[in-house]
Amino acid sequence: MVNGIIGRKIGMTQVFDEDGTVTPVTVIKAGPCVVVQKKTVNSDGYEAVQLGFVEDRPPKKVTKPMKGHFQKTGQGAAPTRVLKEFRLDVLDGEATNVGDKVLVDQFSANDTVTVVGTSKGRGFAGFMKRHGFAGGRASHGSMFHRAPGSIGQSAYPSRVIKGTKMAGHMGDARVTVKNLKVVQVDSEQNLLLVHGAVPGPNGAVVLINKVKR
Repeated sequence: MVNGIIGRKIGMTQVFDEDGTVTPVTVIKAGPCVVVQKKTVNSDGYEAVQLGFVEDRPPKKVTKPMKGHFQKTGQGAAPTRVLKEFRLDVLDGEATNVGDKVLVDQFSANDTVTVVGTSKGRGFAGFMKRHGFAGGRASHGSMFHRAPGSIGQSAYPSRVIKGTKMAGHMGDARVTVKNLKVVQVDSEQNLLLVHGAVPGPNGAVVLINKVKR
């Protein structure tokens, strides 16, 4: 059984409970997805499936290798832009075949999920923005306001240690947010409302995995 699905982040909104409690949620268009390829222990060394995210607008240009990859399914599956792999639990005992559909109805309210996405790119950022450095005193004449301070030793080892927090490229990295609660599920429109924020800008592709209790 596939305990996950591919989605596209739509944006954030609010959900009001009967008692007036406001819950900030992220709206995700989760699926529909189709199983394009199945990997087994005998052929690949592990159990997994490759899902294709079916969207309203299919890709206009498809390369010959991708056409051949989708033709191998034997189900006449239309090519998709997004292909992601999900590991399978061998102990599930439920077979997942090529051509099967994976829908959002596998989730329900109060489920716990893990969302994986790519954070927003911030370009080149300084020490304080990128790592939260405090900086120096803001008093007049300090001349040490937004500087990192010492980054190494002079006598030994007389070099800058690898991994030292410095200014550089910020964001545009793979981010995993764990233990998010599912607030609502709309099976008709393939929408999943998750409590809290999800990495990435609006329109970004995210992976939603169900957490097993």
